[in-house]
Amino acid sequence: MIKEFAVISRKNKKKITKFASGGGEGAEVIYALRNPDTLAKNVLENIGQTGQTTRKYYQRRLPSDTSKDYYFIHRNTGSTEPIIVEYGFIDNAKDVNFLDNNYKALAEAVIKAVANYSGVPYTSPEGVTTNTYIVQRGDTLYSIARKLGTTVDELIKKNNLSNTNLTIGQVLQIPTPEPPIETEDIYIVQKGDSLYSIARDYNTTVDELRRLNNLTSDLLTIGQRLLLPNSSNTSSPQSEEGTYIVQRGDSLYSIAQKLGTTVDKLKKENNLTSNLLSVGQVLRIPTQQTNNITYTVQKGDSLYSIARDYNTTVDAIKNLNNLTSNLLSIGQILQIPVASDTQETTYTVQKGDSLYSIAKKFGTTVDTLKKLNNLSSNLLSIGQILIIKP
Repeated sequence: MIKEFAVISRKNKKKITKFASGGGEGAEVIYALRNPDTLAKNVLENIGQTGQTTRKYYQRRLPSDTSKDYYFIHRNTGSTEPIIVEYGFIDNAKDVNFLDNNYKALAEAVIKAVANYSGVPYTSPEGVTTNTYIVQRGDTLYSIARKLGTTVDELIKKNNLSNTNLTIGQVLQIPTPEPPIETEDIYIVQKGDSLYSIARDYNTTVDELRRLNNLTSDLLTIGQRLLLPNSSNTSSPQSEEGTYIVQRGDSLYSIAQKLGTTVDKLKKENNLTSNLLSVGQVLRIPTQQTNNITYTVQKGDSLYSIARDYNTTVDAIKNLNNLTSNLLSIGQILQIPVASDTQETTYTVQKGDSLYSIAKKFGTTVDTLKKLNNLSSNLLSIGQILIIKP
């Protein structure tokens, strides 16, 4: 099995790659005992999309102490989510040939999976953003279609689905809508128009209109056709606080992603009855009321793990607490932003967790957690997903 360990020295910046053989075919992913299998599963699925055979994603225990990971890269890396990606077997001619011809695609598949898992927009080497969505607990094709501003039929067609069943962690390709015809690039002069009023209405300048239309004076005639500036021939207009100006190529989904909101909220805030947008259209940005939670930093905590546990982002925590770095100290008090309109909140059980400690962390009770999750005892397992808020 080919194993790649990326070890980068700060002194010599060298990458050390190790290979091992074992007899078999296909890719595998090994993840740490302390982590859920979601990332490993997503990585293996993405590798499978390159055409490589996939085997399994799994954990491996140390024979001398089965409470510990077999590999040091899992065992000695603190509160991170390390994975070992085994792309194929070195003693299998088919695997070797596939790796020789597709190593870039395989590496890119892993990068894309990690980006999607981390919530970071993924951009391919060609500069084309790939729109994907990872299925969450409670998702249906209908709810996803509404969220992304598309239809169930389009999702089924785009992803070659044979039925409507979904699995948590499944990666769906998002259908790209056909861009609407942008008649706003041309403006027909109306009675009472002036270059100044048109420039004001389309968030540009009189000089820019003159330049685009080769005008030698400010005189206009009714019915005259004027070329209007757009994102391809002028700089982007500046939005006022609380608003967003639609750019060429924008969709409700891409704007929602950019602004940290949803398609439904944008449509509701702006009284939209369809997903069609026009260049220069001014959208009001939905506001999210938050109730901050006070959290005391524990041993092993990181901004990433806290953000994940509370369904927020590292940047949101840093901004709220005026943090200039990611360093934390045990006992440090943090304010954690929690959206009041957040849908179902879940938590993945970590090593050392108990129902009591989780209830305390989220400001709830053990009985409430047991009721929400239909638990008959207080026993938990690492990687178990608990519903915190219905």
